[in-house]
Amino acid sequence: MRRNSRARLGLSLLLVAGALGLGATPATATATAPTTSAEVHSAAAAPSAIPSASAYALDAAVERKLGADTAGTYLDRATGNLVVTVTTDRAEEQARATGATVRRVARSAAQLDAAMETLEAEAKITGTSWGIDPRTNRVAVEADSSVSARDMARLEAVAKRLGGAVSISRVPGVFDREVLGGGAIYGGGSRCSAAFNVTKGGARYFVTAGHCTNISANWSASSGGPVIGVREGTSFPTNDYGIVRYTDGSSPAGTVDLYNGSTQDITSAANAVVGQAIRKSGSTTKVTSGTVTAVNVTVNYSDGPVYGMVRTTACSAGGDSGGAHFAGTVALGIHSGSSGCSGTAGSAIHQPVVEALSAYGVSVY
Repeated sequence: MRRNSRARLGLSLLLVAGALGLGATPATATATAPTTSAEVHSAAAAPSAIPSASAYALDAAVERKLGADTAGTYLDRATGNLVVTVTTDRAEEQARATGATVRRVARSAAQLDAAMETLEAEAKITGTSWGIDPRTNRVAVEADSSVSARDMARLEAVAKRLGGAVSISRVPGVFDREVLGGGAIYGGGSRCSAAFNVTKGGARYFVTAGHCTNISANWSASSGGPVIGVREGTSFPTNDYGIVRYTDGSSPAGTVDLYNGSTQDITSAANAVVGQAIRKSGSTTKVTSGTVTAVNVTVNYSDGPVYGMVRTTACSAGGDSGGAHFAGTVALGIHSGSSGCSGTAGSAIHQPVVEALSAYGVSVY
């Protein structure tokens, strides 16, 4: 059911960092520039920013206070300020009371949700994804190269009836599962990765992509090596997260591999904000950077849809899935899929990590 809007681990004998690239991945389409909006074009060209701790806190406060009375938030990359989109005087007054920058837009959260419900009901086509871009106040749809001309015409007809609430981009690549051999974490004959090390009641775990934990209950640090962790939960499709408990007695550090001889400490988790900068760590493309372009994204993989995801421009490839999306010390997401890059721009999709942490009652450290 659709949710409404709003690395390699360093190894000695145990895992010590928090992000491996993985191989059993539903790959998404590569990003292209948004289609018709000059505002999006200029936003995409602007340097991206990492929200401050106060901006993440403000975003959460706005979500609690306004709920469906906001049409979404995004980061103004020129100023670093959080912008709250609203359609009514009452919502504008409430948003200003939080200290956020406010922008009036034409379409409410309810209208954008209705557009997504229509796409879900009438255009649920394998090879498509859609999500809310609050900068344009639209639902941004991507259709990959596997979408036929007939299905594209069907998608365009639905979008036309929605009166400008939807923009469509045709992108290369396909939404397809990719399973690679080679190093990292192994289970069921596939290479996967841990996104972040987490803890609960003194026990240590790692979270990863659910399409990986669906594959196997037992995970090793090397091909054919001893089991270092056992699956304790998995969710895919609909979501894309899973959790593995360390069973080898190790106490790995809560860090992400930066593939330059150093690591990034992770101390907190938050939901990504449209317009912000992120980094992705995975064993195939190593560390890549990008910008968040849409939230509440639906991805129609061939083996089932996932909902409530985040779309970014980070480059990725088969083998990166399950890796870490993060900004500074803040954990943001678990890499779900991508078909790669077009030049230096990708369309990497991540599962918000806050949802996974809440589902399993664990926390980063």
